[in-house]
Formats: sequence, C-alpha cells, structure tokens
Amino acid sequence: MGTEHRIALAGNPNVGKSTLFNALTGMKQHTGNWAGKTVSGAEGRFSYDGMEFIITDVPGAYSLRSNSAEETAAADIIYFGGAEAVVVVCDGTCLERNLNLALQVVDIAPKILVCVNLLDEAESKGINVDLKMLEEKLGVPVVGMSARSGSGIDEMCRRLCGLIEGSIVSEPYVTALSPETEKELQRIAAHTGDCGGMSVRDVTMRIMQGDSDFLRKAEEHTGRPLISDEELGEILASLAEKEMPPEKISDELIAAYVERSRYISGEVVDTAAQGGHDRDRRIDRVLLSRRWGIPVMLALLGAVLWMTVSGAALPSELLAELLFGLGGKISEAMLAAGAPGWLEGVLVQGIYKVLAWVVSVMLPPMAIFFPLFTLLEDLGYLPRIAFVLDRCFCRCGACGKQAITMAMGLGCNACGVTGCRIIDSPRERLIAVLTNSFMPCNGRFPLLIAIITMFFAASSGAASAAILLCVLLAGAAMTFLVSKLLSVTILKGVPSSFTLELPPYRRPQVGRVIVRSVFDRTIFVLGRACTAAAPCGLILWIMANVRLCGDTLLSQAAAFLEPAGELMGLDGAILLGFILGVPANEIVLPVILMTYLSQSSLSETGGTQLIEILTANGWDVRTAVCMMIFTLFHFPCATTCLTIKKETGSLKWTALAFALPTVVGALMCMAAAFAFSLF
Repeated sequence: MGTEHRIALAGNPNVGKSTLFNALTGMKQHTGNWAGKTVSGAEGRFSYDGMEFIITDVPGAYSLRSNSAEETAAADIIYFGGAEAVVVVCDGTCLERNLNLALQVVDIAPKILVCVNLLDEAESKGINVDLKMLEEKLGVPVVGMSARSGSGIDEMCRRLCGLIEGSIVSEPYVTALSPETEKELQRIAAHTGDCGGMSVRDVTMRIMQGDSDFLRKAEEHTGRPLISDEELGEILASLAEKEMPPEKISDELIAAYVERSRYISGEVVDTAAQGGHDRDRRIDRVLLSRRWGIPVMLALLGAVLWMTVSGAALPSELLAELLFGLGGKISEAMLAAGAPGWLEGVLVQGIYKVLAWVVSVMLPPMAIFFPLFTLLEDLGYLPRIAFVLDRCFCRCGACGKQAITMAMGLGCNACGVTGCRIIDSPRERLIAVLTNSFMPCNGRFPLLIAIITMFFAASSGAASAAILLCVLLAGAAMTFLVSKLLSVTILKGVPSSFTLELPPYRRPQVGRVIVRSVFDRTIFVLGRACTAAAPCGLILWIMANVRLCGDTLLSQAAAFLEPAGELMGLDGAILLGFILGVPANEIVLPVILMTYLSQSSLSETGGTQLIEILTANGWDVRTAVCMMIFTLFHFPCATTCLTIKKETGSLKWTALAFALPTVVGALMCMAAAFAFSLF
C-alpha cells in the first residue's frame, strides 16, 4: 500500500456529508434528514486513480469558533487532525448559510475543495448556482454534485487528487477586516513566529480574541510555545486601550464572514428563483403552527402505532410457532445424539427458548416501526417535532432538541441516550440522558400491546393504538415533569438558545429506507437484545430447575418479592420478571409465565391461553393498569445503563438514571392500587 493521504470532510449539519462519506468508503454510517446526525467523527478509507485516502467525517458545524461540543470537535479535527486537505460540503439549496463555514475553512486550511451538494434538489426548486463564478470568488476548486445519486463524485475525487499532487493550485480569498484590525493583526503576527504549519493569520486572530483554550491545544499539537500567558495578557491589555477588546474582534470577524457569504451568494445564485422554498414554507405553516403542530404530530404518531400494532400480531405468532417448533427438533436431535440432559436443558430449554421468545415478540414490531420512523426522518419531520416541542422544554428548563432524543428512545433507549450528544449544553444534555428512559423503547412495546389487547381493546387495532398513544403521552408528560424537577434542583440553570436546522422536505428513498432501517436499526437492536438475553436464559433455566427445600429458586424469589408486589398492585412473580428482565425487557412476560406455571423452561403461549393463565393467577383490571404503569416507568435495561455510564462517565448519574423511573413507577403503582381499593 502506498502513502495514505488524510482528508477531512466538513460542512453544516444536514448537507449530505455522511451520504458522501458512505459513497466514498462503502461504510454504512447511518444518515438522516435532521441536524446533528453525525455526533462524532467517523473514519474510513477509499482509493482513486491509484491514490489512497483516509477520510474523516467531521461533526456537522456552523462555525469553527463555537463552544458547542460538536463544533469544538469539528474545529479540533480540522486544526489538529493532520488532514492534508479539507473537503467542505455545502447545500446548494441554501448556499449563503453554508458559505459562512466554507470561508472560515478557507482562512485556515492549506488545501480546500468546496463541494456544492444537493444540486438536484436545488434544480427542482428553481435554484441555479454558478459554480465557475463561485470558484473565482472563493479562490479554491469548486465542484457540484448530488451525493445521493452519485452524480459529481468522480469529478470531486479527480480534483481532490490534483489538489493533493499539486497540479491544482488554489489562491484562497482571505476574508478582510477593518484597516485598524488588519494593522493590529500584522503587528502581532510579526511576533508570533512559526505556528507549526497552521495559518499564522488565524493563530494571530485567536490571540487577539483571547482564545486561551485554542492556544493551549495548538501548543500541545506543535510541541512549542506560541505565546506566554504574560504576553497574551499584555496584548489583550494593549488592544483594550485601543478600544478593541476580544468581544469586539470576534463580532467583527463574524460580521465579515456573514457579509462576505451574503455577497458571494448574491453573485453566484440565480435570484430569479425566489420561490424555491415556497412549498416547504406552506407545509411548515401547518406543521409548525401553534394550532396544528401538536395535533398533526399526535396523528402521525398514532398512525405509526396503529400500523405497528395491527401489523405485528400475525407475524409474531407465526414466528413464535416456527422458532419453538425448531427448538423441539433441536432438542430431539441432541438427545438422540446422546447429549446429557443438563446440556440440552441449558442450551435449548434455557438459552435457545429465551432467544426464540425475544426474536418472535421483538422482530415483527421493530420491522414495522423502524421503517416508518425512518421515513419520517428522511422526510425531514423529526427536527420539526423539536421545533414544535421547544416551548414545552424551555418551560421545563430543558432543550428543544430533547424531543429528537425522545423519539430515538422509542426505538431504543440506549440509542436515545447516545443521541443526546446533539444537545450543546452539558446541563441540558444530562437532563435528556436522565429522562430518556421515561419513553418506552421497542423492547417494552410488545408487553404494553399484549396487556392492552387482552384487557382493554381485544378486537380493535385502532383502539389499541389509541390507548398505546395515551401511554406514550403519559411518558412524555412525565419526561417534562421530571425535567422541570431536575432543572430547579440538582441541575439548575437557564434554558440555552440553540440553532436548529429545519431541512427541506425530501422525497424518501423507500428502498434505502427499508435496507437502512433493517440493518442499521432492527438487526442492530435485536442483536444487542439477544446478546443480553442469552446469559439471562441460562440464569433463568438454573433458577427454574434448581430446588432448595423442595421449591425452585424461581418460586422462592417470587415469594420473597410478594409483599412489595402486593403493595404496588402487582405480585412477586411480576417484580421478579422485571428484575430478571434487566438484560432485555422482552423476557419480562416469559419469566412471569414460567413462575406462574412452575415450568422448567419457556413454552409458546399466546392468545386466549395467555389471558387464561394470567386471570387464573389473580390478574384483573387493577393488575393490568399497574402493570402498564410499571412497564412504562421502571429501571432502564442493562445496555442503556452501560450507555449512560459511557456518556456521563459517572456512576452517580447512572445510578440516578436507574432510580428516577423506578421510584416514579413504584409510587404511581401504589397510588393506582390505593385508588382501586376505594371502589
């Protein structure tokens, strides 16, 4: 392998960077039509015309001079990541906003290539971009493309190779400042010295802005001192005497980028096409309005839940029949081959049957919910949910972006916790992490659906979906309430402002949506659940088959938990099911059934047989209501807890995230049980 050239791929959120990254590297990094999708840099390799490249997908950023986690990470990768060149991806439908970042990169990168993406969308909106004139105005190579279809990628690679080899030489335009600032900049730059390959002009600007954090990182990167604290203090003091404090310098620089972006955009974009975004604005007048925004959101969520509930029942039943039937044949084959009974019990009756249950109850609803959820994401609707709910979160002292992480939690709470990285404020990010488990994940849906259909809406899919929607709204309401409680107690603070990209509405690529939702989400989440459920199946089999004093460990544990269960309107078997279901919520009901029936292994049970077993063991409407409450509000699964520990780096916050929903669920169950006792 020859020399590998390191490339950084930068751009605003939601301009198609990840799509281009996937097209170049073949890696299936998840892409989506909402801002903040790339929350950490991904790295891949590709080759073109005999040249080898390592490319880093930089987190989406609007500026390299922001304090947000993503934009700080983006700046660090571009400054200190060792990239020979930077490819800046811009959205052709809203070029002016994107040029702000491009101009900042032009000022610091030795070699830069600008890619104007989404030209197919721009054309459909009647927007024309003069790429040749844009190249002249920026002084760097510019190519047009539509990364989704692959158009223009070959030309981009060709010019990138020329840029690296030196056959293409750029003369980037440096954004000019006022004469007074330029004079001071040159004076200070004369004393800055060698900046280790970094732009002397940009480092000097950082000095004038008093950016000590950047200067510290730059010194660590170059291995040489750039400026002492004493010298920095003297410079800032001299600038203050000339009425040029750091804040004024920063404001002037930002204004210069904005003005230059506006000027270039006005020159290169066909202004005759002012109506390019009219369709999106008409739709947004409905979806984002105070009157219709929330009702439309609830209607869409209700439709998704109705299709999930109605469509998952039969496939789940057929899959369970197939897998449990296959388990019987595997058991017969093992015993016929002379395998010891305990080994067959561990592998088939324990591990395999738990996995079969998890797959049969989890796969069908996921295979319906995730594609529908991804379609809404591809349409560009998810960030609009954040916009609609922003006012509610602000009143709770939280951030509107938490709405996106809540929606992600409907699929998997661990994914929702990871998605909290898109929230800039550490305080608000922590609130979102601690409350994400108040939204039921896909692993809790089957149990909620089963209870609803058995006790409240046996014959109506629409009624079941409506009740399930009410359950989700209860989870959202509790999220608001606990967020408010946290924001006025241990996580006090004022809600921060944030920039929320509202992407254009796009026609989803249905084929890609299905493939992406199946492989990136359904199989990923199912695989993680199975990994957690397999050892749990072993423990469950041991507890169901090992006896002490004439009774199984499973029955004894349920008896020990019985008083606490009765206090909450449940019973010991139910609490034991939730405790043993920590690795995967999908096995809660199987554990309950094994305890009730004193079985040594799981068996396929459903329909009328299931409700007969439950009612025979004391279940009634009160038990069903309390069961739904505790299913909605209880401790997060093991995978989510590990993710919280990784994201927060703290056992304290992980323990609090575990305790919060558990305490809420227990108190609400006791309140419901007491209310039922009055009638």
